[in-house]
Amino acid sequence: MSRIGRKPITVPSGVNVDVKDNVATVKGPKGQLQRRLPADMTVSIDEGIITVTRPSDVGKHRALHGLTRTLINNMVEGVTNGFTKSLEIRGVGYKAELTAKGARLIVGYSHPVDYEAPEGIEISVDGAIVKIEGIDKEKVGQVAAEIRHVRPPEPYKGKGIRYVGEHVRTKAGKTGVKA
Repeated sequence: MSRIGRKPITVPSGVNVDVKDNVATVKGPKGQLQRRLPADMTVSIDEGIITVTRPSDVGKHRALHGLTRTLINNMVEGVTNGFTKSLEIRGVGYKAELTAKGARLIVGYSHPVDYEAPEGIEISVDGAIVKIEGIDKEKVGQVAAEIRHVRPPEPYKGKGIRYVGEHVRTKAGKTGVKA
């Protein structure tokens, strides 16, 4: 039995969960999320507790069991608290500026890179920290990965865009060879 899939999900007050035809709709104080769930899984809601069950112990069903429970839990968490990812920009002259639709990244190229945030994602800039917020965990992580991809941290000086708290292993530079 999946350890994650077995855990029940408690629905906080103010959150409404509805599952019809394998489509889960979660409404909460921060917004509404909707997602199609795997058809084989059975989702039941009883007095504010959501449980996910699987039909058999086939490998495919075992894999989908924990996934389905986690997807629903992330939806409930998102409409209640939201999700945040923070990126740090390191390098001389590297910076980010807020624009009307997203952020402008100045990270050592001959031109600034404009990033347009998708709907439902808010980007804020505080000095060298870029904060991405939203209710959909998948979108928040994807936006953070796309912004990091503009200039990933390089291994010699560590310049670039990295997650806050990410450790970048630096390599030793060239040593002067004497003939």
